[in-house]
Amino acid sequence: MPNNVVRTAGLAVFCLLMASLSWTAHAADATSAYDPALASAVGADDHGMRRYVLVILKSSSTPVPPGPERDEMFKGHFANMKRLADAGKLALAGPLDGVDGWRGLFILAVEDIEEARALVATDPVVAQGEMVPELHRYYGSAALMLVNEGHLRVAKQPF
Repeated sequence: MPNNVVRTAGLAVFCLLMASLSWTAHAADATSAYDPALASAVGADDHGMRRYVLVILKSSSTPVPPGPERDEMFKGHFANMKRLADAGKLALAGPLDGVDGWRGLFILAVEDIEEARALVATDPVVAQGEMVPELHRYYGSAALMLVNEGHLRVAKQPF
């Protein structure tokens, strides 16, 4: 594996860990704000954390050429993300900068890699070979489960 890929992967994981740790440190100062009903609703453990699977979507060697088929594939990709978010399985998603072929990420609210693999396989960009998923276990703030609800409140125009 080239060093720049290892560095990039390490940086991505480091950033995610720091975000979780900063939230955890902040939460430690606000123990009086603990909401047991909310903690239960988002699947938090005693530390306000939960298990996820981080998915990095990378470019494949067989991209779908520009045209109607590609357009439909990406419409299906956005519809699939909405479906997974509505089902409480997709905590966070977004595009990446494309450096080293890294195109996007999902954080899936599932317990294990195999369940995540099955969910990712339903996405048209994976099913049609545009992107290849790389999956990693991730332990982070259960508050990530609140991102989708918050996003709806700040998005003026949905995808």
